[in-house]
Amino acid sequence: MREIDLREYKESEPIALTVAQRDALGAVDGLSVTPVRGESDRYRLKPSSIVGAVEVDGLSVLIWPKIAVEQLISLAYYAVSKVRIQGSDFNFPKEWALPDMLARMFADAAEKAFARGLLHGYVEREESLQTVRGRIRFDEQIRRRFGLPLPVEVRYDEFTDDILPNRLVKAANRRMRRAGLRSMETRRKLGRIDAMLDGVSLCAYPPNAVPEMRFDRLNRHYERAVALARLILRHDRFEASRGDVRAPGFLMDMNKVFQEFVTAALREQLGLSASEFPSDEQLPHRVYLDERNHIRLYPDLSWWEGRRPVFVGDAKYKRIPSDARVPNADLYQMLAYATALDLPGGLLIYAKDDETPPDAPRGEYRVRHAGKTLKVTELDLSGDLNAVLARVGEVADKVRALRAALRPQERSAA
Repeated sequence: MREIDLREYKESEPIALTVAQRDALGAVDGLSVTPVRGESDRYRLKPSSIVGAVEVDGLSVLIWPKIAVEQLISLAYYAVSKVRIQGSDFNFPKEWALPDMLARMFADAAEKAFARGLLHGYVEREESLQTVRGRIRFDEQIRRRFGLPLPVEVRYDEFTDDILPNRLVKAANRRMRRAGLRSMETRRKLGRIDAMLDGVSLCAYPPNAVPEMRFDRLNRHYERAVALARLILRHDRFEASRGDVRAPGFLMDMNKVFQEFVTAALREQLGLSASEFPSDEQLPHRVYLDERNHIRLYPDLSWWEGRRPVFVGDAKYKRIPSDARVPNADLYQMLAYATALDLPGGLLIYAKDDETPPDAPRGEYRVRHAGKTLKVTELDLSGDLNAVLARVGEVADKVRALRAALRPQERSAA
């Protein structure tokens, strides 16, 4: 299989592609395929914010992140678990790309969790049986059976391994088995895990609706495996297909990784709960720009005290080059958030990038006639996770400063 290495937001040199390869790669969300001027079969490939791997029509395409793969996994893992992965956990060959490294970490964690046997728990069942088991559902018996004695509508608790943690692990395991992994040992590990989970239901979890879990002394040994399973299921962005055949691949969106990490890390630094500092998917109240509630807004970052917002911000992984038609769109978006929430300003947080244009927004801007202050800062993702979290602490100070900018009467109202 022919291998092609790409890097996020970097355009490749001209690459020879067949028509089928061109069309298959063009179907990958976040990957542009541009013909080379004057040539009929050569193209330039450019990923946007996606990283990972995909296999199509004899091509194995690896998309490398700007940061190290280990750092990427550390950020994403912290966002879903609040746990810091140690450097010793990444004892893998340096040439391994994201899917292989993530799959091996997940497989190792699942094997360790299952070493004590599959976790079991009680699940409530409602069935029609020929004998009484548990409690009779008299209302359903009358409604559905019209007084007939059999079958009996019952509700009972079953002790089973078909429970949420095993379902999460199975769903993630099936996903990684379709990722086109290069390591045969990892593929064998995933196959053994799948066999162990044969009696567990295979459930589909949309990326934005992956259930969370609480851990105690009885299920703590599952924590790492479940956290990695949730990471895989939340960040599966591979959407390329050829007709009815799904091509192997696993892709993550760095925009989502950065947003989730910043949200989780700031929440921890500020000592706030998920309801006080929610994600854009879990806002406690709908936010609208207009008085007739037609233009809905979804700020990445917000701090709520009761029903009153006291801070708003946005996390942007990449500064997109200004569109001549809408220059400084990120600042306009932040102004809309601050206006809709009636706040004195907001904070834009970018991932630090050495290729940031010199004229990109930086520092602080006072908006004419609006009384709003828009602040722009950068978060350096280099170094180990501890160093990044220390820098998040500095960003948290800026958040506190914007919270303190509320007038005294507004703070008391909040």
